[in-house]
Amino acid sequence: MKILVPRGGTFGSNAAEAVRARGAFPIVAPLINFASPSPQDAPQLHEALAKLERGDYEWLVVTSQTAIDVMHSMNVRVPATTKIAAAGETTAQALASAGYNADFIPVYDDSAKGLLVEWPQAQRQAPERVRALWLRSEHSKPTLTNGMRRRGHHVDSVVAYRSVGVPAADSIQYDIRHSRIRAVLVTSGSVAEQLVKQFDHIPEDIMLGAVGPRTAKDARALGLRIDVVAKQRSVGSLLDGLEWLLVGEPLPETMAIDLSALRELQASGRYVASQQVRDEDVPAVDEARNDSDIDSDQ
Repeated sequence: MKILVPRGGTFGSNAAEAVRARGAFPIVAPLINFASPSPQDAPQLHEALAKLERGDYEWLVVTSQTAIDVMHSMNVRVPATTKIAAAGETTAQALASAGYNADFIPVYDDSAKGLLVEWPQAQRQAPERVRALWLRSEHSKPTLTNGMRRRGHHVDSVVAYRSVGVPAADSIQYDIRHSRIRAVLVTSGSVAEQLVKQFDHIPEDIMLGAVGPRTAKDARALGLRIDVVAKQRSVGSLLDGLEWLLVGEPLPETMAIDLSALRELQASGRYVASQQVRDEDVPAVDEARNDSDIDSDQ
């Protein structure tokens, strides 16, 4: 079966490799690309990176591989006094590849919401208020910023890049129109937006799989049909879901992390944190997941 991978770069290459490993044929056709911040946002980015290199921040928060690419391309030096919080193992691995080290990674939820719940320094009862820099996409939800500010911390939320649409080739338009592609990996809200804009109709026999609940919610809000949602936010988990869908046994959607689940893990001894999770540290209703680039965009 042919699977459309609508992202390029390292992410697209890794996703294509995962598709081949399942015995399917990947068609890499980026529908989005990443560009430098707008002229209005660029000065703030340069100012924030200068403050970062001076050691003005205790923490740098990274929630997407694209933000790491920006840091690497600009030869950003993170001082030893500044620690890095990464939203998941994939982001942490990308940091390591670029020469940076992650000091904190959420265990149970690799998202901005997971950082808010699991990151000890982000809690209200943390011994000190922290000053952090978050390098984000132009379209990132304010999950992390709002959550940390509610807890009394200072966060500079700075746009490091923006996503732009890339027109699909005529061959891709033809393959979609005639169902020559069996599935499409919907890896972010930006990808979902381009699918809606560029394709008048996606046949029902083409499976659309979202990489996480946030992406699925954004896609459905745009009117896009989503057939399966990855149980864990990764391409591998999304491909698992598509395989199950093929045999008629769809996987359940990922449930949002919640306080009761963490308390059960704490009671069983399977979850050890430096502080216990309190009611006031559970993200509010408007602190939804942020899938930036699996970026998670995670």
